[in-house]
Amino acid sequence: MNRRVVAIANDHAGFGKKQVVKKYLEEQGFECKDFGCDSDESCDYPDYAHPISESISKGEYEVGITFCGSGQGISITANKHQKIRSAICWNVEIAKLARQHNDANICAIPSRFISDEEAIEIVKVFLNTEFEGGRHKRRVDKIPIS
Repeated sequence: MNRRVVAIANDHAGFGKKQVVKKYLEEQGFECKDFGCDSDESCDYPDYAHPISESISKGEYEVGITFCGSGQGISITANKHQKIRSAICWNVEIAKLARQHNDANICAIPSRFISDEEAIEIVKVFLNTEFEGGRHKRRVDKIPIS
C-alpha cells in the first residue's frame, strides 16, 4: 500500500501531538493532507473527523492519523462512516494488530496519554504494517451495514 500521503486531523487537545507527528512524517518524505484544526483553541472533533473520514471513504487517501485528548471522540465519529475502520492506538502492539487483524485505515492517537516519542513509534508501525487478510478479511468484510 502506498502510504506516502497521509491524511491527518485533530481537535484542540490533539493539536500539539499532531504538530510533532506531522513534522516527523514530513522529515521522512511523507506528504500530509491536514484537515485541521490549526490551534489548541477549543473546538469540536466532529468538525474534523467527518472531512478526513469522507476523504478516505472516497479513496482520496488510503490512511489517516487523528488526534484528540483520549482518541475516543474522534474515533467514534470517524467510525460512523461505512468504509472507515478507526482504531485507538495507545501503543505499538495495538497499532500493529489494528492493521494486521482489522485493516484499520485510521489510527486515532490519544494525545493526552502518550508521549511524543510513543506517538511517532505508533504511527511508524501503523504505516508499515500490512493487513494479513485470511480469516481476518472474512471478519472485516462483515463490519459494514448493508
